[in-house]
Amino acid sequence: MQLARVVGTVVASRKEPNIVGLKLLVVRPVDEDGRDIGNALVAADAVGAGPDEIVLIAAGSSARQTEATDKRPVDLVVMAIVDSWNVGDDVKYRK
Repeated sequence: MQLARVVGTVVASRKEPNIVGLKLLVVRPVDEDGRDIGNALVAADAVGAGPDEIVLIAAGSSARQTEATDKRPVDLVVMAIVDSWNVGDDVKYRK
């Protein structure tokens, strides 16, 4: 799992029938201080996340372990919306 920020959405009018109905989000991984790192990625949304929310993403075969993505051809999923996180005694993020 990795922390990421929702930075956009993807609309695809033509797609594989097995992903019809899945909301697709553009996410950018963040470091422990909430700073953007790495490239933007497209993830299937299993939890109803929205713009600028901090989320947990899972990749690879783990991405197919949610109810929304079970047996679907996805390799990245938004599986949780983060309320807060701490590193040591420091609160790094609070929604």
